[in-house]
Amino acid sequence: MDKIILKLETWKDLFIKNIPNIAIALIVIFVAYFASRAINKFIANNLGEKIKQKSVRNLVSRVASAIIFLTGLYMAMTILKFDDTLKAIISAAGISGIVIGLALQGTLSNTISGVVLSFRKNLNIGDWIETNGFSGQIMDINLNYFVIKEADNNMVIMPNKTILENPFKNYTLTTKMRISITCGVEYGADLEKVEQLTKEVISANFSQNELGKDVEFYYTEFGDSSINFLCRFWVDSKNALEKLKAKSDAIIKIKQAFDKENINIPFPMRTLEFVPNQNLNINK
Repeated sequence: MDKIILKLETWKDLFIKNIPNIAIALIVIFVAYFASRAINKFIANNLGEKIKQKSVRNLVSRVASAIIFLTGLYMAMTILKFDDTLKAIISAAGISGIVIGLALQGTLSNTISGVVLSFRKNLNIGDWIETNGFSGQIMDINLNYFVIKEADNNMVIMPNKTILENPFKNYTLTTKMRISITCGVEYGADLEKVEQLTKEVISANFSQNELGKDVEFYYTEFGDSSINFLCRFWVDSKNALEKLKAKSDAIIKIKQAFDKENINIPFPMRTLEFVPNQNLNINK
């Protein structure tokens, strides 16, 4: 008990003796924390003109923020005279780094992939992409994960590694999208009139001259109850939602024009023929 009391008294004297150093170290850590946050915001706000990619700006600001905080932490440990402990930690990092690296292969792979994705010019925050079975707007490219927001407002978080290793479709890279509409008309319809009317409707509602394209119209097959056609045209769009809305509007306009000209869009029908005076034997 005497040894424990002596030890506690030694610790108390040591603590009282180092109160000034502890106070200074806490102030240094406090200043480093808020300085790192300030640097993060400063770099993110002032690199907009020099670095167009938001993902790169975020990466640079986060790295700079981490460096500032780690520098403050190092200074605080130096003030507390933890130099020997710090050297021991650094010397042991070589051996432990191998073990940690093997245990965190997936995490390190995602971190490296996040750095690579941040510098890709064909992939940026705000783009509308389709990858790994998901489609949505890129909300964040972090060092560990990739976030997109789908059309139904759900957030999808995917490891960076899956984005880097799999193909993706970026709708924002081009301002033009082609829409394909399939439909059918009755066999008694004037096919030349149907083609002309469809092209006129599309051209009137979706200007093709500004895009330097033409409306394409092709009859594709003799269906069971209709003659089917394919109509393709271009719209000025940067994401899948705009494309879907344009396709919906086109279908409405075509249906209205067909109704006005009494052109029927048939639905599948089945004709039953009954032979008169025919005896049917039904076994029960």
